Amino acid sequence: MVKALREPRLERAIGVIYLPQTERASHYFHARLPEQFDVMIHFDETRAVEPLDRTKLWETGEMPETFPFAM
Repeated sequence: MVKALREPRLERAIGVIYLPQTERASHYFHARLPEQFDVMIHFDETRAVEPLDRTKLWETGEMPETFPFAM
């Protein structure tokens, strides 16, 4: 096992509500990868998810920023 992976690293939580004023304290935590995960995969490139069912709303452009909450 690579020694660098044993050191505590910052991990970003997924699915948190974004609050810029507290991002570092509320969105990140220390993790030791070998203790938390069995496998680690890195992707150099990704792309946005597309729906399986393409509705008229999808075809006309991007969803509103408040989707799906319509606030």
